[in-house]
Amino acid sequence: MGSSVRMKARELDKVIEIMRAGPDVDDGYTTHPGDLAVWKTVAAKLRPAPGQERLQSAQTAADAPMVFRIRWQSALDPNAPTGLNPKDKVRYPKGEAGRMFDIASVIEIGRRDAIEIAATVRIDAEPAA
Repeated sequence: MGSSVRMKARELDKVIEIMRAGPDVDDGYTTHPGDLAVWKTVAAKLRPAPGQERLQSAQTAADAPMVFRIRWQSALDPNAPTGLNPKDKVRYPKGEAGRMFDIASVIEIGRRDAIEIAATVRIDAEPAA
């Protein structure tokens, strides 16, 4: 008796972009990772996770963790060798103005029902002058 985690369309009310680095670039001296580009654009359900704030060298720094839940897709299957993984990034909201989230973990929810992405974005705030 398994429980299903089926997602309703109305829950997927945000759009995120999954970013992946292109092929490595060899400039003749060294090899550099390729530029990030949009790999997939998907509908998602967002859930903020508790954040952490700390004082660092007279600056306040904060990590803003977020959990993104998306529908399972074979191309994004975290259990596949080419699936979604912590080397990828999430941009939310989509587009150039979106923040780039570092992926901490990717897990499959249920039996190919959903994929949960735990990610964080670094927010640095300069003290007011």
